[in-house]
Amino acid sequence: MERIEGYAPIRDYAVIGDGRTCALVALDGGIDWFPVPDIDSPAVFARILDGRKGGAFELQPEEPFEVERRYQDGSNVLETTFRTASGAVRVTDALVLTDTSSLAPMRELVRRLEGVSGAVPMRWRVEPRFDFARGRTRTGTRSGRFFASWATDALSVNVWDAGDVQIDDGTVSGRFELRAGAEALIDVAVTHREPAVIPTRRNAERRLERTVRFWPEWSRHAAYEGPWRGPVVRSALVLKLLCFAPSGAIVAAPTASLPEWIGGGRNWDYRYSWVRDASWTLEALLRLGYRDEAEAYFWWFMHATRLTQPRLQILYRTDGSTRTVEQELAGLRGYRGSAPVRIGNGAVDQVQLDVYGSMLDAVCRYARETGRVDGDTGKEIGKIADYVAEHWRDRDSGIWEVRSIETHFTQSKALCWVALDRACSLAADGVIPDHRDRWRREADEIREFIDENGWDAERRSYVRAPDMPELDASLLTLNLLRYDEPGGARPNGVIEAVKRELADGPLVYRYRGEDGVAGREGAFLTCSFWLVDALARAHRIDEACELMDELVALANDVGLYAEEMDPETREFLGNFPQGLTHLALVNAAVSIEDAKAAR
Repeated sequence: MERIEGYAPIRDYAVIGDGRTCALVALDGGIDWFPVPDIDSPAVFARILDGRKGGAFELQPEEPFEVERRYQDGSNVLETTFRTASGAVRVTDALVLTDTSSLAPMRELVRRLEGVSGAVPMRWRVEPRFDFARGRTRTGTRSGRFFASWATDALSVNVWDAGDVQIDDGTVSGRFELRAGAEALIDVAVTHREPAVIPTRRNAERRLERTVRFWPEWSRHAAYEGPWRGPVVRSALVLKLLCFAPSGAIVAAPTASLPEWIGGGRNWDYRYSWVRDASWTLEALLRLGYRDEAEAYFWWFMHATRLTQPRLQILYRTDGSTRTVEQELAGLRGYRGSAPVRIGNGAVDQVQLDVYGSMLDAVCRYARETGRVDGDTGKEIGKIADYVAEHWRDRDSGIWEVRSIETHFTQSKALCWVALDRACSLAADGVIPDHRDRWRREADEIREFIDENGWDAERRSYVRAPDMPELDASLLTLNLLRYDEPGGARPNGVIEAVKRELADGPLVYRYRGEDGVAGREGAFLTCSFWLVDALARAHRIDEACELMDELVALANDVGLYAEEMDPETREFLGNFPQGLTHLALVNAAVSIEDAKAAR
């Protein structure tokens, strides 16, 4: 792996996590991203956003090496093997799970090194830069342990058999030789204060082993046995990492401000939970049999949306709050010079009507799968449907959160129809108050509006908006959410139009028109998997399988996907790993199996 001015390719990262935060580990062993204590907190390692001063945890041989890596089977524990002329060393990386009996607010990163053959000279360097490198790091020792701190944040570096430790200019480092059969351990623990209990080697190893046992036990329950079980299970493991365990929220991605095009300004913070993902998240979790996670996520977004009901926010923090003020960090250069670096997300203040369809579809799916929606919750859901009936004629910013003038996006209108259609189903089942006469009347008017303003008979496809007579890949979701009958003329027309106008090989762009933000972007991987899903639902199974095989082959070496990809170079772009991409993969794979069973 070759770094460019300190930056690793996005494709060369793997992710580890503990249900509260995540870290990115590069192919060369560098940990370049680590927000603490929570996924939406400031990062203590952020070299991925500034190759010079962002901070990192480096670990690699001191001589030229080749490297290979894998996740342990069915696990989010990463194994990296370095091979040099002198021998080989295996590194096991994990953010370890807390003890079931402990409520300690500690995030603990454990790196275990094992000598596989020969004798390999190793070096490591922990360079914490608190608060996105805005805090001044202080280092010192206490009780034989090494500390770095700033304000109320503290990080301890605990080392066993990893050489003599040096402290210099805000860093902690060491060098040592690891021989075959020997082991070393480096433990980094982060808290809001200096930890009262310093990890011992025995306890660190015990927590690592517990983490090693947990993941395969969790992933083996994935209820999918089709030809893409490996990618489906890996995607489920990604979703589990993106689940914030204390609340049940699932964030869009664990990173912030990775660019949609190198050198461009399309850099956004995705460490929040979007309501629009609700439908596909519930579908993926329930299809795979993960009812506990589905239930936790359902009640999280029902709780979070109570703060603003019947109007829904676009996104929420993991604790359900809406404090996501967007700001630019002038002190960081951005990934490979892609500025500005943004944290927070200004889309929180937008009107995006499609979220109502996503939410009501999720409620309908959850109610039918579990039967657990109480009367008070049902009344709140009914008020949301009433809100849609009143406001579907409003202009909005659409599913892609454009930063141009609001308009009447076809997909948004169709998702309002989905919201009212699902409300009618819920009312028929006695889950919510019965206002079906009004809801069905308004739903019919939505269809009339779309037929008159959103359909292009010559193109044989829906269009992005009446004043934007171009294609938009999000129109595939009308098929996925059963706005039209799957396999009918209109869904097939949209499929053909997307393939003709937005596809570049197996990859699909969101759209090609303006959106109020300067600069280019890559192909949007979620849209490619949506196309697979739409083909399967249209009973075009052979085409769906062929495209699925092509897309699965585009994952990185450990099965992960970013938000976007450059169709020419296959370079990953955007935040990573992207939850919506992995959701779409799961649902596409299951839709193919469903279509095969229905033949």
